Amino acid sequence: MALQPVARRSVPDAVFEQILADVVTGEFAPGDALPSERRLAELLGVSRPAVREALQRVAAAGLVEVRQGDTTTVRDYRRHAGLDLLPQLLAPRGELDLSVARSVLEARLHIGPKVAELAAERAGARLGTPLHDTVAALEASDDAVERQRHALVFWDHVVDGADSIAFRLMFNNLRAAYEPALAALATVMDAEVGRIEAYRALTDAVVAGDATEARRIAEDLLGPATESLLTVIRTLEEQPDD
Repeated sequence: MALQPVARRSVPDAVFEQILADVVTGEFAPGDALPSERRLAELLGVSRPAVREALQRVAAAGLVEVRQGDTTTVRDYRRHAGLDLLPQLLAPRGELDLSVARSVLEARLHIGPKVAELAAERAGARLGTPLHDTVAALEASDDAVERQRHALVFWDHVVDGADSIAFRLMFNNLRAAYEPALAALATVMDAEVGRIEAYRALTDAVVAGDATEARRIAEDLLGPATESLLTVIRTLEEQPDD
């Protein structure tokens, strides 16, 4: 078992992160029983209340089930967890999970155009000011990371215009998974966030209510950088383990 004693600061958070990492990496398999609360406290060198709080969070995330007799059993997170787990899945032990990164990029590529289409249909001219202002800020920036942040704000407005709570929650979690990697992705993403005319054209299509054109431009905008990143990930996945 990979559990390690944790620092005294943010103890429940640290316990939660260790248990979560052990579940999503397979250290604890579905159906396994976790050690008792008392035993976990001993192994981790923390108090039982800290363990109890962490286990409550793990259960709320859909990773474990507390059964009769207080036995805590690991669940299959792929079937029971929600999108809010994505940021933790992306790098459960500080190392990028390539398969999760690939799935995030694939979701981004397919969700973005549909969201743009819906925004054109449902919001149209109402998005004119926020989108034009964001494109202006994007154009004025010469910092690769800051441009990505402006691009996220742009898509945040588009998602608002789509008026879909499902897409809003998906976007929130995809963004939470993506934001920690902004600096690492700066070089690859600069080819996308530097396409000011494409953002301007997408803005015009959305504001004009042209759903078909908005979808087409969004596909063209998101496609190249996404495919470049997917190619890199596929290459890394094919490399033999050392």
